[in-house]
Order: sequence, then C-alpha cells, then structure tokens
Amino acid sequence: MQTRHLGSTGPTTSALGLGAMGMSGAYGDTDRAESIATVHAALDAGVTLIDTGDFYGVGHNELLLAEALRDRDRDDYQLSVKFGALSGPDGIPRGYDGRPEAVRNSLAHSLTRLGTDHIDLYRPARLDPAVPIEDTVGAIKDMVEAGYVRHIGLSEVDADTIRRAHAVHPIADLQIEYSLLSRAVEAEVLPVLRELGIGLTAYGVLGRGLISGHWSADRNAPGDHRVLSPRFSSGNVEHNLALVEALRRVAEAKDCTVAQLAIAWVAAQGEDIVPLVGARTRERLNEALPAERVLLTAEDLAEIERAVPRGSARGDRYPTAFMADLGVGN
Repeated sequence: MQTRHLGSTGPTTSALGLGAMGMSGAYGDTDRAESIATVHAALDAGVTLIDTGDFYGVGHNELLLAEALRDRDRDDYQLSVKFGALSGPDGIPRGYDGRPEAVRNSLAHSLTRLGTDHIDLYRPARLDPAVPIEDTVGAIKDMVEAGYVRHIGLSEVDADTIRRAHAVHPIADLQIEYSLLSRAVEAEVLPVLRELGIGLTAYGVLGRGLISGHWSADRNAPGDHRVLSPRFSSGNVEHNLALVEALRRVAEAKDCTVAQLAIAWVAAQGEDIVPLVGARTRERLNEALPAERVLLTAEDLAEIERAVPRGSARGDRYPTAFMADLGVGN
C-alpha cells in the first residue's frame, strides 16, 4: 500500500482509508464477524487509516472497532473519529453539539469505547450553528495539548469556516464527500485547503454504492437509509445509473472495475487526497484495494469527464432536511 501525507501538519497514512460506518447498520443488516474480518483484511493489506464516528450505530461502531483492533499494535493504524451528532433512542437526528464541554465529554466516551489512550484525528461531524468554530476547535486544541488527540480535522464545512478553524490550531484534513457525482468541493473549498496546507479525506467516493457498478434501480434492503436519498429515488436513480454504464465502458477499456475506476479518479485529483473506502465485506474491500494501482492518464481523465460530466448527477446527495447542515452543496 502506498502512503500519502494529510496536509503539512497531519499524519502519513495509507493511500486508501477504510470507512467503517456501513458496518453499523446504516446500509442495512451487517455481519459482525464479517465486519471484523474486513477490518483485519484491510490492516493486513496495509490500510492504516480507519474512519468512524461516535454516533455510528449510537456507539456500536466504536465498540466494533475496539474488538477488531484489540490485538493490533496501536502504532500500526490511525483512528479518525467524528463527534457531535445528536440523536434520541428512536435514532432520529437531533442536531449537533460543538460546545467545549461536549467536546471533552464526547472524547472521553470515544476513548473508552475504542479502548485507546488517544485519537489520531478528531473532528466535529458538522458545524454547530450555535457555537463558534473557534470555540470547538479551541477545546480540541486543549485535548491535543493534553495528549488525548494527535491532530484536528473538520468535516463538511465551507471555506470561511476552514480559515477560522485553522487560525486557532493547524487543521490536518477536511473530511467531505467527493466523487464523480459530488464535486462542489472543487470550486472554493479545495483551493483553500491547498492554500493552507490542509489534506482531504474523501468519503462517498462510490456515491454510497451508486457508482460501484453493483447497484440496481429496484434494490431496497430493509434498514438501508439510501432509500431516503434523492439520488436513489425513482426517476433520479435511473438517470444516475445511465452515467454508471457510460463509466463502465471506460473501466472495461482500462481493464478494471467501475468501482476501481471511480476510486482511482478521486485519488488522481491530488496527492493530498485520501479516498475512504466504505467496504462492509472482504469481497468489496478486495475489489476496492487495487484502485490504488490504477494509473489514469490525461486522456483517461478526459474520457471519464465525458462519461460523467461535472454536475451530471440528478438529485441532492442528502435528503433536503440535511442539506442545510453542509458547508457545500452537491
């Protein structure tokens, strides 16, 4: 596995990271043993960056990772943790809490659930509109100085928020959705990241499976929240899957899968970008990992752009109620 450096102050990580959210029910039923085996397979393949959130499965994901990582050397991987998303026992989202006291409380719980003494990258899941980002980042800075956090990250915020946060403490990376279907980050946010020397960890690189090459318009698994996404809704999904078929023709010419091509495209946008692969099984992980060896020429990139032009996806990337929480749009 090749490595990449997250910004001028962040850690060196594997060129691909593992996103663990899907292992805690977001996309339907999961198999705990298979999830743990997938984490082990990722580590054995050289993946070092593992991304989670304290609200994934209401703590389930952190406990799962603690079990999977129990016998692994702590220096062999980096944990990226998001915090601050609120919900009730019914699972309904209740906003975000970025207060300094919430930062310290959330971190204490994550350290305990994960069974570790430090978090490598700690970040608010979204901007809390009631709390200045300076206050939230200032509280994480205190935890860096106390040794509980190694680096500070952000998630789904705009360029102005990045600048303000970075003025309080160097930001290692921004985590944001970035794929062939979601390219709003390119306009203002990505230039600011590069100006300030901040890396980018890209989630949703396969459009939550939509451009994996395995999705079908009639797919509807119980408990899979993707059925609520506008891009997967009737009318939109057929249009978006037509883009996938155009991409498939490019992939076949490159002798790779659609998923590998889509991941390789994100990685090709800059050495400062680390795609997160949201694999829930070893089968999907094993398909995704060879993407780091798919080298795209300028001609390849132009052909991909013709197949899936910027802005060609139909439907927002989140349900309407959640779009207001994002620093950038589609």
